[in-house]
Amino acid sequence: MFKAYGLYSHIRANRLRSGFLLAGFVVLLLALMFSFALLFEAMGAPRGAPFDWIAARAISDLKEGWPIGVAGAGVWFVIAYLFHQRMIDFATGAHSIDRTEAPRLYNLLENLCISRGVPIPALQIIDSDALNAYASGLKEGQYKVAVTRGLLTELTDPELEAVLAHELTHIRNRDVQLMVIAVIFAGIFAFVSDLIFRSWNFPFGFSPHRPSSREDNRREGGAGLAIIIALAIIALSWGASVLIRFALSRSREYLADAGAVELTKNPDAMISALRKIEAHSVIPTMPSRMHAFFIESPARIQESGWFSTHPSVDERIATLIAYAGGQDAAIAYEEPQRVDGQAIDEQAPEWAQAQQESEASFLPQDGRHPLDPPQKGPWG
Repeated sequence: MFKAYGLYSHIRANRLRSGFLLAGFVVLLLALMFSFALLFEAMGAPRGAPFDWIAARAISDLKEGWPIGVAGAGVWFVIAYLFHQRMIDFATGAHSIDRTEAPRLYNLLENLCISRGVPIPALQIIDSDALNAYASGLKEGQYKVAVTRGLLTELTDPELEAVLAHELTHIRNRDVQLMVIAVIFAGIFAFVSDLIFRSWNFPFGFSPHRPSSREDNRREGGAGLAIIIALAIIALSWGASVLIRFALSRSREYLADAGAVELTKNPDAMISALRKIEAHSVIPTMPSRMHAFFIESPARIQESGWFSTHPSVDERIATLIAYAGGQDAAIAYEEPQRVDGQAIDEQAPEWAQAQQESEASFLPQDGRHPLDPPQKGPWG
């Protein structure tokens, strides 16, 4: 049994986890609606109105108005569903290519798809010297795989095949659907948050054109506190949506790496490709909201911890070595330590030590070279 299947025992758990994460967007939407209701009631509250009174009215507004908010989000989702690929292409700079422009790329992709009996996605190219790739689309017939020109130039055929297999696995596991949906919903929260914080004076949210007497009246009651809480909810909703989007990507990369090995039966090629991509993945002009789509984050400064869009390459390679039996070319053979230019034999691998021992068994034991003329004995 191919060892990579050990990692696939996590597929069901990851899909359930992704479902819970996406369900969290509904909760964030309701929280965002409540914050707007709280802002509305605080701005129109009578002088000296307590916070409890404002919050109760905001909750009542939420109960009456949530269908309108959900409908508005649905309209945005329909627009994004119809035009998501154009949005992605515009953001990444990817454009379609035909077989005459990249016959090698087409042949590798077709061989992979035919071997597994899966539809062939459309191919795109990004005019960048960086090494990176991503897949996108929501359903069969819309899927696309985009690679950079640098990837075509620098990777060998087995390495490029491994990258294409990685992206095909994202498509086969429906990861690209989850990522597109996550980015679409996260875009709503980011848009609203940017609108709020750029249009109003933080932290009180009052327009500078309003009469100062109205501001004083609100601050005397609970309106000021209500506005601060509403803005905090908006900020937290935006932050939570970003974290959820990142988590979707991190949990999927391990499975895509394993799927690539399953398709190509070549874990070393996947590991070697990741090492090359790690060193040249940066695309400075790439929008931050698109980083999670790529096989490796194109950010100039890699994020870490909760804000990372991908697990580290070292972690991914360690998983491939453990489950797929791969070998990391970067550590397959360590150069022996040297003292005064001479290698220390103890640091050499076992096969090198065995070779040295076999050579020593037939070499002259007096230190002479085998080709030196024999020394004269006592009788000449």
